[in-house]
Amino acid sequence: MCGRYSIVITEEQLRKQFSPQLQLPMNGLVKNYNVAPTQSGLVITDRNPDQLDLFRWGLVPFWAKDLKIGARMINARSEGIEDKPSFRKPIRERRCLVIADSFYEWQRHDGGKTPFRIKPSDGSLLVMAGLWEQWQPKDGNTDPVFTYTIITGAPNAEMAPIHDRMPMLLVNEATQSHWLDRNLPLADVLDLLHTPPDGTLEYYPVGSMVGNVRNNGPELHERIGE
Repeated sequence: MCGRYSIVITEEQLRKQFSPQLQLPMNGLVKNYNVAPTQSGLVITDRNPDQLDLFRWGLVPFWAKDLKIGARMINARSEGIEDKPSFRKPIRERRCLVIADSFYEWQRHDGGKTPFRIKPSDGSLLVMAGLWEQWQPKDGNTDPVFTYTIITGAPNAEMAPIHDRMPMLLVNEATQSHWLDRNLPLADVLDLLHTPPDGTLEYYPVGSMVGNVRNNGPELHERIGE
């Protein structure tokens, strides 16, 4: 799974990796070393691929009664995603790129568990396959809420010793473009959801403070134990 990640990126990185014309959120970029469920994350949607948006993490289906379900919908398993009630419409019509610099995962062992920071080995930004939704409160007088989920699947060689799931990464411009293509047949969309190649990622242990959402600073990225 993917339950925490970080957004510590610059405008220069975004424009270099995506497009010089990429439109940033109205309030600009805000660093977050410890993005947690229900917080805001950066996404690029198939609806507007030239715009970087801030959506709420945790998919809330359009049919949901309230926002509470979102806390349980931060991840979507890639296996059978096209048939699951909460995801079968978004996988066909509402796909997004979830942008980050790294994510965290905890490796369990006899003495407890150790958190790791995991990031692209080539220094690029992390681009995770996601789905988004628009949820409208029933009163009709409140603005809609835009939410997203991160798709997960089987781990590659780097991730396997740490966890049995990992985010499905879109590792190059071609796969990212295809993911946002609204005319792409479903079979081709699903074919993009596969374990990234070995060597795509690197990782190192970080402090246990990342487990507390109240902690949010550069110390969360510091390597420990070496």
